[in-house]
This record gives sequence, structure tokens and C-alpha cells, in this order.
Amino acid sequence: MRGITITYKYSGEEDAWQAAMNDFIDAINNDPAAVGKFNYQVAVADDKETRFHWGRWDSAETLAHVQSQGYFKTFAGKVSEFAGGTPSATGHDISLKSNGW
Repeated sequence: MRGITITYKYSGEEDAWQAAMNDFIDAINNDPAAVGKFNYQVAVADDKETRFHWGRWDSAETLAHVQSQGYFKTFAGKVSEFAGGTPSATGHDISLKSNGW
């Protein structure tokens, strides 16, 4: 399993940020080729500006599928806007035992 952690600072309109996150996660949950294979979570740090995104997927094919969808391209553009450029992104293998998503 692979994953990515994305971080950036955002202090703009909270409703716009929440709407973009919800739209993306809803799109994943409504995509039959991604549901159960691609998971995405977001969080706001205690400083109310630092944003964390965690994505996990089961295969390169699933990632390629999600990245080829219009909803992903829209979301990636929004994240760049929120981050004021390119956010920090770190890919990683998930090899430790977990209790699920």
C-alpha cells in the first residue's frame, strides 16, 4: 500500500476550504473504481492554519485512475490555490500493521 502526506498553511475562507475537501472526498466515495481502494483524510492543526492531507491507495492502477478523473484535477488546483503554490508532499509505503483506514 502507498500513501502521501501533504502539508501547507492556509488562513483564508474556511467554508471554501471545507467545501473543496468535502467535494473531493464525496467524489472518491461515489467513484466505483476508487471506493474502498483509495482513502483520503484531512485535518486542521491546532494553530488553525496548518493543513494535513493523508491519501492511501491499494495499487498504482487505482492511483492512476483517480489522478485521471476530473474531480482530482479540480481538487489538485484548489489545493495549490489554498497552499499559495505547491504544497509539501511526501510519498511513503505503508508497511506497518494498521487497524484499517
